Amino acid sequence: MFARRLFLFLVSLCLAIPILSILGAWLQWDASSLQILNAMSQTVLPDYALTSLILCVLVAFGVISMGSISALAVTLFDFPGRKFLEWALLLPLAMPAYVVAYAYTDFFQFSGPLQQWLRFCFNVDGAVLPDIRNVWGAAFVLSVCLYPYVYLLTRTALSERAAHLMEAARLLGANLWRRIFSLALPLARPAIAAGTALALMETLADFGVSNYFGVQTFTAGIYITWLVMDNRIAASHLAGFLLVFVFIVLTLEQRAQSRMRFGNASLTSSNTETQSLGLNFATGLFCFFICAMPIFLGFVLPVAIMIHSFVSSGFSNDVAWDRFFHWAYESLRLGLITAFVAVAIALFLAFAQRLTPHRYTKWAIQISSLGYAVPGVVIVVGLLLPVAWLQHIWPQSQIGFLLTATIAGLIWAYLVRFIAVALQSIQSGYARIPTTLDDSSNMLGVSGWRLISRVHAPLLSRSLSAAVLLVLVDVMKELPATLMLRPFNTDTLAVMAYQLARDERLGEASLPSLALILAGLLPVILLSRNLRHQ
Repeated sequence: MFARRLFLFLVSLCLAIPILSILGAWLQWDASSLQILNAMSQTVLPDYALTSLILCVLVAFGVISMGSISALAVTLFDFPGRKFLEWALLLPLAMPAYVVAYAYTDFFQFSGPLQQWLRFCFNVDGAVLPDIRNVWGAAFVLSVCLYPYVYLLTRTALSERAAHLMEAARLLGANLWRRIFSLALPLARPAIAAGTALALMETLADFGVSNYFGVQTFTAGIYITWLVMDNRIAASHLAGFLLVFVFIVLTLEQRAQSRMRFGNASLTSSNTETQSLGLNFATGLFCFFICAMPIFLGFVLPVAIMIHSFVSSGFSNDVAWDRFFHWAYESLRLGLITAFVAVAIALFLAFAQRLTPHRYTKWAIQISSLGYAVPGVVIVVGLLLPVAWLQHIWPQSQIGFLLTATIAGLIWAYLVRFIAVALQSIQSGYARIPTTLDDSSNMLGVSGWRLISRVHAPLLSRSLSAAVLLVLVDVMKELPATLMLRPFNTDTLAVMAYQLARDERLGEASLPSLALILAGLLPVILLSRNLRHQ
């Protein structure tokens, strides 16, 4: 018992070190840091805060409008193509936002196909469209990539909670619009809030889109302060500001989730589906167009642009393919190592909670899961701060070399960021295993590791496989942590797609971008299958 508690404490501490070190850095001030922060507060810091706020407001409006409208349409109405749209609306989840940014830059730029066609049609010489590389363009890209968070939660809430009430309101004479605005939307409000909060956490964590579009958010400011200005204390203070924003959004998301659980508990459990209202051809066609537009903007058009760039770039020589396979190998290697380690740790945490559901176990799991809401660049700063402190106290220590010249530091950052993904999948699997099975096994002398390997593991096989897949794909798409911590000659698909696009070599960036899209389709297919079987 003591050994298990000690191991649980050590695991939680290791996963919480980045956040604790960021908070601890606020106690350490020096003249250089004060000078930089004072200069930034008078120049760029207000812009960082204002730009981040504007971006969050625009993204919130975008994901709420696209996600809630599409969820209402496919849940409440019956029209041609509805079954296809139910799962196709999840496809933008497969798209890394920075890949969509590269695609739209190639499409909308002065030499891109759209402006060339417009200049030909209207016989003009100059630019026809404004540059997409601004805060509005970043908000558009993030919105078409992140709206599935709102769509998925809203659709689930309406499917599970609105069936009886919508039918009762119809029988009582309420018209369609009154049922939507007075019943469906209030029922879905906690789900919309939770999905929007998840999208805003992804927006605050974004580095690829904001940096590529030149939008000076907090994440980009931290990156510049650490790597360009070479001041870790100032970077940690900026990371602390961003951490406050993230925790505010995280608190709002948790409150919305608790309201969803309360609403679900207050309604009678039933498998009855919402009665869908049949639409005439014209109205059904309009609904199909409204729901298909986010899919087209967030998945179909960016994929088509990337395929066109790949075909037209002539990316076919042996040297280029050798480099691509090297990038793919590094991405898979890092992803698989992280996935298996994360699943092993998550399995231990979930088993400890099941075996001893005490308060300290719950706290340990909550602390271990904090990293999912923290941007990758903040995690990197939080990991390197204690390394710098240790190197200052103990110059002969090799810990700095191990964390920056090998993949150890990168794996650590990935674990902090994505352990919650594996833990959530395994906990959902454990929820379907009755505790009486453990009691029976204990009576037969099966406990501890034998209980996990011989009883739980076969029953958790689908959850474990899903956890490995989700962590693998998330690691392959992670950009800022990989960009800042990767050792020499460890270039991944995400890093090379970013660097090639930054150098305006969008044709060469198309192949690693398409590989990331294919990898991202795997969890989307898994999620859509689960939705169809509900």
